[in-house]
Amino acid sequence: MSAHLEEVMEAYGEYCMRVAYLYVKDWVAAEEIVQDTFLAYYRQQERFEGRSSLKTYLVKITIHKSHDYLRSWKRKMTHILPKKLVTPSIEQKKIHEEQQSELVEALLQLSIKYREVLILHYYDDYKIREIAELLQVSENTVKTRLVRGREKLKPLLMNFEWEVQQYDEMER
Repeated sequence: MSAHLEEVMEAYGEYCMRVAYLYVKDWVAAEEIVQDTFLAYYRQQERFEGRSSLKTYLVKITIHKSHDYLRSWKRKMTHILPKKLVTPSIEQKKIHEEQQSELVEALLQLSIKYREVLILHYYDDYKIREIAELLQVSENTVKTRLVRGREKLKPLLMNFEWEVQQYDEMER
């Protein structure tokens, strides 16, 4: 493995893992997706043109791999067949504990199209234009999904003060 790839994996591996988990809700599958992401990057490094940051490029690959996984036969089979017991690493346990917050639980209840734009916008600070590029949809679609996602999230967070509620109050 090249030193460059090791540096990239060290710098962005945990972040890509979180992104993949937020899509597939399964740590083992998220690990596999991240491995596929870095393998794809390693095999086709020359395709990275530098028009965006490397982080954005890797997140885009992770999102595509996550979508592929969600559509795959392999995923459907894991729900039919019993899962093996896997002992998560200390790092995974810590990430998992952080993910248990009320906000994350509410986000995970949303459909993927609303969840992904909310996460990319509020957690990862992507601009609407950048999200549109990542998801390959129009900026208006991203704006609509943000509005509808906030509307769907609001009742799930009745006792939780968050930017969604503050944002809506500022608009009035």
